[in-house]
Amino acid sequence: MLSFDDDFTPPDQQKTDALAAKPVQPAQPVPQVQPKQQTQQVQQVQHAPEHVMTQAQTLAQPQVAAQATATATPQTPQQVNSISFAPDDAQGSGVTGLETIAFNAKRLRVDDKRIINCRADLNQLVPFKYEWAWKKYMDSCANHWMPQEISMARDIALWKDPNGLTDDERLIVKRNLGFFSTADSLVANNLVLAIYRHITNPECRQYLLRQSFEEAVHTHAYQYVIESLGLDEGEIFNMYREVPVIHDKDAFELQFTQELADPNFQTGTPETDQRFLRNLIGYYGIMEGLFFYVGFVQMLSFGRQNKMTGASEQFQYILRDESMHLNFGVDLINQIKFENPHLWTPEFEKEIVELFDQGLELEYRYAVDTMPRGVLGLNAGMFSEYLRFIANRRMKQIGLPGKYDSAKNPFPWMSEMLDLKKEKNFFETRVIDYQTGGALSWE
Repeated sequence: MLSFDDDFTPPDQQKTDALAAKPVQPAQPVPQVQPKQQTQQVQQVQHAPEHVMTQAQTLAQPQVAAQATATATPQTPQQVNSISFAPDDAQGSGVTGLETIAFNAKRLRVDDKRIINCRADLNQLVPFKYEWAWKKYMDSCANHWMPQEISMARDIALWKDPNGLTDDERLIVKRNLGFFSTADSLVANNLVLAIYRHITNPECRQYLLRQSFEEAVHTHAYQYVIESLGLDEGEIFNMYREVPVIHDKDAFELQFTQELADPNFQTGTPETDQRFLRNLIGYYGIMEGLFFYVGFVQMLSFGRQNKMTGASEQFQYILRDESMHLNFGVDLINQIKFENPHLWTPEFEKEIVELFDQGLELEYRYAVDTMPRGVLGLNAGMFSEYLRFIANRRMKQIGLPGKYDSAKNPFPWMSEMLDLKKEKNFFETRVIDYQTGGALSWE
């Protein structure tokens, strides 16, 4: 069985954790930020005419947008117009893959490659420099699955039975479908519209393309569950506009995409490179590394009690995918830190700790809202401990000092959910073996 060090991190991740650059000095503890209720903003998003404001402008919290714009405007990075090789001390943003092809330019060397601000030919996949990125791409391909492979028959019968589930259990299902159905779209948008064009390494881009596809599969899975159960699609998909705790998490994340999706944004200066690193931490460390985990525990708890087994199995596969996304993101962040140690300043470290504090508070509010009373053997108090445990792990993975070292994991069974190399599925909804999962090995 896979061992994930109590928070489902693969053993090979232990090696990459060592890449995290040691901080210059420990960050000062930052008090948790208490986000304000966003009912007024939700009303604005729901009714604003399209010609007045875009979704990105209205969904983001005003105070969060102010933080993004408060940064001083950096010097415009130098542009690269042709595929060639700049001197090692060249400054500015890197290639995009759309430059004019320089005929008879010198051949690519592995040492020419960098994650960001690279001037080498981006269209040549080999020679590999970051073997870990290619391996994760291959592992993800071996994990391919589709939602329709999982039967929803038992879930449908249970959902239609007036006595099949309690009202509290139904609330958990609907709230999590409401959050995840749009959250994975936000992640995909960030990959395609914000991150991809600033990554100047082809093997890392290869993984990002695979991850983008998997985010689409996840959105497909939520739609499949929603349609199978006969839920009101308008109600579910609009929860990120109408339910404050869902809106607040999504608005928190959208700030990162807004900043990098600006057509005038370019990496290539210390200020803009830090903003790019901030985006990666916001999505890989907080969205996929923290905001998904209350929902994962709740939905997988149904399966442990032989309820909603089809939906639980969907979430089990999604959890495995997201764990791999997180591990790639940790490697990516640490490699950028390793190549650009000047970015990890005490001030920047403090800013990142503050982001984790905000994320922790937002996710705990989500746990309380989705679980106002104890159900499925869970309660909100257990999530208070669990989220501190997860946040502490995420911060230490990227080189931040542990802030919640005393926190324990109250759900050690979560690591078992990633072990899908079985003759029979964990929830016994399918007798067939998972076709390509056997190709994956964390050893």
